[in-house]
Amino acid sequence: MDKIERITALHRILKGARYPVTVKRLQDELGCSRATVYRDLAYLRDALMAPVEGDGEAGFRYAAGQTDRFELPGLWLSSDELYALVASQQLLLRTGGGVLAGALAPLQKRLEGLLADHAGTERWPVERVRVIAHRGRKLDQAAFRCVASTVLERRQLSFEYRARSTDERTRRIVSPQRITHYRDNWYLDAWDHGRQALRSFAVDRISSARALDAPAIEMGKDELSQHLASSYGIFSGEPKGWATILFSPKAARWVADEQWHARQEGRFLADGRYELKVPYSASRELLMDVLHYGADAEIVGPPMLREQAKSLLELALTNYENDPGKR
Repeated sequence: MDKIERITALHRILKGARYPVTVKRLQDELGCSRATVYRDLAYLRDALMAPVEGDGEAGFRYAAGQTDRFELPGLWLSSDELYALVASQQLLLRTGGGVLAGALAPLQKRLEGLLADHAGTERWPVERVRVIAHRGRKLDQAAFRCVASTVLERRQLSFEYRARSTDERTRRIVSPQRITHYRDNWYLDAWDHGRQALRSFAVDRISSARALDAPAIEMGKDELSQHLASSYGIFSGEPKGWATILFSPKAARWVADEQWHARQEGRFLADGRYELKVPYSASRELLMDVLHYGADAEIVGPPMLREQAKSLLELALTNYENDPGKR
């Protein structure tokens, strides 16, 4: 038990005690030496202004009438809670192109101070928590903050959207429902007023965002989940079918531990291969993931999806038919 946890436990013991608590009992409950108990009592009384009274013979307690009026000041976390918090904070800082770095800067300093108290040093080596973003896209910080604020404040949002597939620019007015972090990128799930439908927007394609005064139209959680989480990937919707994919014995060791979809079905075959079935709406993202496995994956069905994968592989092969220097 470290110092922070001992102080928290000591406060809890004294707060709940009706009679003075002996030093021997404090040693046993805190798992520390007699000298450490005295140091912690002094810190609790002198630094934190706790109403500690008593001595080594009679024991220690909080002064009568002060028990319910004193609480530990500031933020008190156990080691596990603090380590989990700093890991999460580093994850937020180092993903999304640093879009949250400015907002989290004050928290960063407070966390480093708490961690230093735990470690007994002036500086905590936060660089030893390493987060490597994979294929994350650059975000406009102003647009991201505007999007996030309208999601939390439940206000409508106006923005210009540049579709990645067609490069077309359109002006949208939406009722934000939630913001989603998926595969190192941020997406906005919203009710599109112009199209009268639920849509998902890549936040990195949003510009000129402006919060409106009108309150956002609220969608039910069940409706959101059914429309946006029922199918494969971020580009979801009502499932159009189920894809069946076979993976080689080598790839099976990896795929069997992966979560592709909440409703996926998987099983090992007698020959060591792994059969995975997932619902899907749009095929693009699913095909991208399957082709990532190369020769270790084969789409068995449905036939149309299998043909799409075959066509993509044939197109890719044409890039290698000629010497690149002769093009």
